Amino acid sequence: MADLNASTSTSTSIAAQPALDALPDPAPDPIRWQRPLHGRVALVTGAASGLGAALAAVLAAEGCDLVAADIRADALQMAMPALLGHGVRASALALDVGDPGAARAAIERCVATMGRIDILVNNAGTDVTLPLSDLSEQDWLRVINTNLNGPFLLAKHAAAHMRSQGGGDIVNVTSTAAKRAWPNASAYHASKWGLLGLSHALHAELRPHGIRVTAVVAGGMRTPFLLDRFPDLDPTRLQDPASVAQAIRHALLLPRESVIAELTVLPMQETSWP
Repeated sequence: MADLNASTSTSTSIAAQPALDALPDPAPDPIRWQRPLHGRVALVTGAASGLGAALAAVLAAEGCDLVAADIRADALQMAMPALLGHGVRASALALDVGDPGAARAAIERCVATMGRIDILVNNAGTDVTLPLSDLSEQDWLRVINTNLNGPFLLAKHAAAHMRSQGGGDIVNVTSTAAKRAWPNASAYHASKWGLLGLSHALHAELRPHGIRVTAVVAGGMRTPFLLDRFPDLDPTRLQDPASVAQAIRHALLLPRESVIAELTVLPMQETSWP
């Protein structure tokens, strides 16, 4: 069965690339001060397209300053003008999330350029759709590094800063592939089941420090991650990634006394989930 539940983003995993220069502060915007996320800073991975791009736009519209990260530097730069158009600070970061040194440096750069980190969204993802007999060790490791090791590394370093700030939010974008399984996607399922488990473990561990951790079980979305690989899919049976981005927004705007530990967002005609 084809994977209809991927988050978005990287199609390859390569060596870490240098960070791009931060973009200049926007002109003063009095309306921005009235937005719910004014004063907060978010780092969103896989931000060049799909759910990551949709979520970056939603957060910017709410007044959140952003570090948008992706392995595809050129695509990130193209997205910057639209984000800056919301009157927020925005910086593009070329990042391979599975590289331990690059993950650590990404968090440090966010804090250095923006002053803090309040929201981390682990959205970057990749897949290799092959039967077990054809799946190489390199393919397996690439998927696990991007989809599971990367979120662990980023959460580890972000949580240290969030604890010193008195709290924050970590959002891990999983998939219905973390709940069910189908053939020819062993690496992807292992990574997403692992990410769901990691998310719940971090939820239990970080709650006493004011850090909320939310796992987003996202159903099939109309993103390049799916449609470029499976052109026979019917887009009308998938959901707009902007809808999932709005659901994440609601979780982030919940009063601090509450947390959504797991959030499932499905298209009404989801084919891989009842």
